[in-house]
Amino acid sequence: MAEFVIRPLVSMLMGKASSYLLNQYKVMDGMEEQREILERKLLAILDIMEDAEEKGAYRPGVSAWLIALKKVSYEANDVFDEFKYEALRRDAKAKGRYMKLGFDTVSLFPAHNPIVFRYRMGNKLCRIVHLIEVLVLEMNAFGFRNQQQAPPSKQWRITDSIISDSEQDIVSRSRNKDKKKIVNILNRASDKDLIVLPIVGMDGLGKTTFAQLLYNDPEIKEYFQLQRWCCVSDDFDVAKIASSICQTNENNREKALQNLQKEVSGKRYLIVLDDVWNEDADKWEKLKTCLKHGGKGSVVVTTTRKAKVAQIMKTCIDDSHNLGELHKVFLKEIFENRAFCLQKPNAPELSDVVEKILDRCGGSPLASKAFGSLLSNKTSIKEWTDVLGRSNTCNEKRGILPILKLSYDDLPSHMKQCFAFCAVFPKDYEIDVEILIQLWMAHDFIQLKEGDNLEKAGREFFDELTWRSFFQDVK
Repeated sequence: MAEFVIRPLVSMLMGKASSYLLNQYKVMDGMEEQREILERKLLAILDIMEDAEEKGAYRPGVSAWLIALKKVSYEANDVFDEFKYEALRRDAKAKGRYMKLGFDTVSLFPAHNPIVFRYRMGNKLCRIVHLIEVLVLEMNAFGFRNQQQAPPSKQWRITDSIISDSEQDIVSRSRNKDKKKIVNILNRASDKDLIVLPIVGMDGLGKTTFAQLLYNDPEIKEYFQLQRWCCVSDDFDVAKIASSICQTNENNREKALQNLQKEVSGKRYLIVLDDVWNEDADKWEKLKTCLKHGGKGSVVVTTTRKAKVAQIMKTCIDDSHNLGELHKVFLKEIFENRAFCLQKPNAPELSDVVEKILDRCGGSPLASKAFGSLLSNKTSIKEWTDVLGRSNTCNEKRGILPILKLSYDDLPSHMKQCFAFCAVFPKDYEIDVEILIQLWMAHDFIQLKEGDNLEKAGREFFDELTWRSFFQDVK
């Protein structure tokens, strides 16, 4: 998805090119004609960007054009940042702040000599205009259509990190049979040295949520002397996992494993290893050797999408639990909690559309939640049927990506850029929301009208992305 999020980048460039600050301090004197040409070309590109981004997903030629446009846009943004810096420098000098810093003689240096600056930046601007003109010629050959993007919804939901009572209730009721089965397995494990119980299922089925339900159950908490939760993800680093269980920062592998052995020694423990992908049996054996020093009845619960991982980790043939699809009754409850939180379209065919949407969810509660969030601001039955027509069914192979792709396509262009930026963070990284918003601001992703508050708008962007299930486990 991320490589085709270019419209916000071009919009950002358009905003910089037409900035009043550049006019006020005349930093583009002598370059007015090139600037006007650039603005016209950018407006033409913006007119067809939605169509181009859609076609870029399946036409290699368009994809290559979009990548070239992205490269030029970044270069052009850097050029206009230089213009902006020069305008701010002149503004500081005009207000007397420049002299206070002792830089009054800086105009003698070539970098800030107006004639040298105009010549150097004029050449850079001409290069950008030429590259954009070439791209516009290629754009016309593709025959893109002008698709006016719908304005972003104003009915954003402000969310928080607390799981609502209704969601907790649904999880408890919908997975009650699964929970009883696990409790029975744990009871049978009371005389064993160690039991490893993998919970297996496709993405979006709620494996982590189910593990949390077990981990926080009062009856289970009372049974174990030690409880630890460790998010493993792609990198099965034995030292990191051992340090996480021991709640230390030990990087030395041998010391970390020794600490783990001491930590669990003689204690009946419950350890959850969440989101395991490792298929290297030797790594697991090394960790398991230390975990075997725990007391009788100790349990390691793992969650994984891969049956092979479960086969490697489980200690007995029957000690594995395949988490099944959520019953349609509970999917509907989750969906309606989201979809009808603001309003409910009044149409006799609504119930049939809802049933077809639930079929698309493939038993996934996350898909149901994402679908409901997507449709919560759609007010007509036509909008609902349009979304249904563009959706694909979630299954073992595709997971919930078809639903998330729908939600992504429905995002306003500026919000797509904010989400695409999050690709710089590794999988399962705990993102500090305030820092993320500051990064969005630093990259000029939050474009506002005069009088608006950047931090507040950034928080609204984050809350909207969370509501649409692009972020999870918000604390």
